[in-house]
Amino acid sequence: MKPVRVALWVCVTVLAAIVAFLVVEIGQSRQQVAEAAYGVPFTLVDQHGKAVSEAVMRGKPTVLFFGYTHCPDVCPTTLFELDGWLKKVDPKGGHLNAFFVTVDPERDTPDVLNRYVSNVSDRITGLSGAPDKVMAMVKGFHIYAKKVPVDANDPTGDYTMDHTASVFLLDSQGRFKGTISYGEDPDVAVKKLERLIAG
Repeated sequence: MKPVRVALWVCVTVLAAIVAFLVVEIGQSRQQVAEAAYGVPFTLVDQHGKAVSEAVMRGKPTVLFFGYTHCPDVCPTTLFELDGWLKKVDPKGGHLNAFFVTVDPERDTPDVLNRYVSNVSDRITGLSGAPDKVMAMVKGFHIYAKKVPVDANDPTGDYTMDHTASVFLLDSQGRFKGTISYGEDPDVAVKKLERLIAG
C-alpha cells in the first residue's frame, strides 16, 4: 500500500509542477501580447508620396481609420467627425497622430488621397501604396476589407468596398488601446481620445 501512496504523491507533485509551469507561461505570453505593438511592420507612402513605415505610429498616440475615397457615407462622415474630435482634444496638433489608410489602393493613389483627405482635414494623413503592400498591412492589422461588385453579373466593373468601420486607438508604442465605433456618441469618443493622450 505504501509504495502505491508514494507513487500517487509523486504523480500529484509532478502534475502540480506542470500546472504551475503552464500558469506562469500563459501569464508571460499574455503579458508579451499586451506589450507588443499592434499590427505588422509595413512600408507604404503617404498622400504626398513620402515613404512611411510603422515607425510613424510611435512616439505619440495614434488614431487609425481604414476606408476608401469612393465610400458613399461611412468614410467621409468618420473623417469629418474625427477631425472635429482632434481639434477638440488636441487643438495644436502636438499630441496625436491620425492616419486614414486606404483599403482600395487600386483607385486611391497618393494624389487621389491627398485631394480627398485635404478637403476634410489638415490633421489626418492618408496612406496608400502598392496594392499587395497595402493589403498585407490591412490584413496584418486584422481589418476586414472586401471588394463588392456594383453589378454581380460584371465582377470586373465598378465596385464598392465592405470594410471595418471602427477607428483604432494605439498608444505611443503602437499598442492597441481600443476603438471608437462608427456612430459612437461624440462625447464618449472625445473621452476615449482624452484618455489616449493621458496615457
